[in-house]
Amino acid sequence: MRVDVLSREYPPEVYGGAGVHVAELVRALRARSDVEAHVHAFGALRDEPLTSSYADLAELSGANAALRTLGVDLAIADACAGTELVHSHTWYANFAGHLASLLHGVPHVVSAHSLEPLRPWKAEQLGGGYAISSYVERTSYEAAAAVIAVSAAMRNDVLASYPAIDPARVHVVHNGIDTDDWSPHVAPDRVRELGVDPDRPSVVFVGRITRQKGLPLFLRACAELPPDVQIVLCAGAPDTPEIMAEVEGLVAQLRASRSGVVWIPEMLPRADVTALLTAATVFACPSIYEPLGIVNLEAMACETAVVATATGGIPEVVVPGSTGLLVPILQASDGTGTPLDPDQYVADFAAALNSVVADPARAAEMGRAGRARAISDFSWDAIAERTIEVYRSVLA
Repeated sequence: MRVDVLSREYPPEVYGGAGVHVAELVRALRARSDVEAHVHAFGALRDEPLTSSYADLAELSGANAALRTLGVDLAIADACAGTELVHSHTWYANFAGHLASLLHGVPHVVSAHSLEPLRPWKAEQLGGGYAISSYVERTSYEAAAAVIAVSAAMRNDVLASYPAIDPARVHVVHNGIDTDDWSPHVAPDRVRELGVDPDRPSVVFVGRITRQKGLPLFLRACAELPPDVQIVLCAGAPDTPEIMAEVEGLVAQLRASRSGVVWIPEMLPRADVTALLTAATVFACPSIYEPLGIVNLEAMACETAVVATATGGIPEVVVPGSTGLLVPILQASDGTGTPLDPDQYVADFAAALNSVVADPARAAEMGRAGRARAISDFSWDAIAERTIEVYRSVLA
């Protein structure tokens, strides 16, 4: 079976969970003898068999980012000739999959990692391009032979956002984790080089600076942590200058009242991230929108306790009281996910963090349980098999 996987992100150009998913899924598919997986990805040339890269069209260099995306999609759709099925990830590649399906007469499978109607703040980032991305996503989803949701919560969101889709076409296949690559990594000297004291408790955040990830809310909660607890932010790629300025202001306030506030804005290699996670007392995921949350799986695989928002697919990953704690949240129903009572949410998140850092033995026990869960329930081999079952269902 030849499958063409279409994605904006693919190594070495990966900045979010969707890119991690694509890379690991392709690796698992290529390990099988019954699948020939071709990759079509945005960006610079990649030296990898069966992998093609596509730069922005020069003619659209000054255009809105959404239009530049569609220019790449046209080239990808043309290059999918000869495939049996196309599988696209995120709206950036969805239109390539939709057009390839029409052009070559093959089924199009879409993986739902996030949904444009549930990210209205992207209008700040894309301007009128947000209307284009929303149109692309709706058109592609409604026409797709199958939609793969990364969690049961995401499946519900897909059907609520796009009621024209037949529920029988929407399948749940969770994200996964490679527990060999993501595993405990004790490296105290490297942790010190990164500015963190491995002998002090620490709370680690890893994610982009976007409304979705809830970083400003987390920073407000951090003001309630004991002074000996370090706050480690692996956070970059801000969506807008406005949210960057907000985060900078909150970090400055924390630094004015406590030591051990470490902000690493560049994307770190995996070895550094695993070292920081392994040294941490707790990993924080304050997202207000998270279809599943690979970052939580990554932390769990490193034997780190997790404190996360009880939203989206996160409760399908984090088991409260066993692998971490879930923080309740009442959210606006307008698609923004905005907390209806942000002060209460911040207070509850701070209380959960304090509960874990106050009991290192309990935190360590949660970490061990988290790794065991990551190994047993989220292996990529199993996820690849379930994905192939979806492929076969639309090819039958």
